[in-house]
Amino acid sequence: MRVNFTVNGRQQEADDVWEGESLLYVLRERLGLPGSKNACEQGECGSCTVRLDGVPVCSCLVAAGQVEGRDVVTVEGLADFAKQREAHGHGGACGTGGGCGGNGVSTDEAKQWSAKGTDSQTGEGVELSNIQQAFIDAGAVQCGFCTPGLLVQADALLERNADPSDQDIREALSGNLCRCTGYEKILDAVRLAAARQGEAV
Repeated sequence: MRVNFTVNGRQQEADDVWEGESLLYVLRERLGLPGSKNACEQGECGSCTVRLDGVPVCSCLVAAGQVEGRDVVTVEGLADFAKQREAHGHGGACGTGGGCGGNGVSTDEAKQWSAKGTDSQTGEGVELSNIQQAFIDAGAVQCGFCTPGLLVQADALLERNADPSDQDIREALSGNLCRCTGYEKILDAVRLAAARQGEAV
């Protein structure tokens, strides 16, 4: 079958997709977007997390045919996705006029956003998003295998909760496993991103 969908703001078409093929496989092998990592292929580790119509999902569990006509944002397009979200008045601080009614950004609102990267294949040529920069500054990146999924999930958390507690952060990232760190630097990075986001509002 042929699957047409938007990836990081660009229309994409994947041909000869077989019915058991995952979104993760299509992204990595057909579209050349290696940011989402292939680790457990069972939805247990979070390394392949992407946003599907604004909602974080494990791309290894999504059949490629399910994304027909939908919008996908990978870690390569995360910076531009965040930039466009801020341009629409949603920096994650819902209480400051973002219009999200105290419950985060609705799925319908999230569907209206799409990343428009300078180079959505590599993510190069664009300024890093708040969460990406915080991961670097806090030293939260080691081998980097889990980092793309953590970034996508943390960005989604900060979108709906501008001032997350440690418990909120732990709960949001509970589906993302890291074998290198003790997670403390990752928590530091999310705290740092939240603080910077609050200063920017």
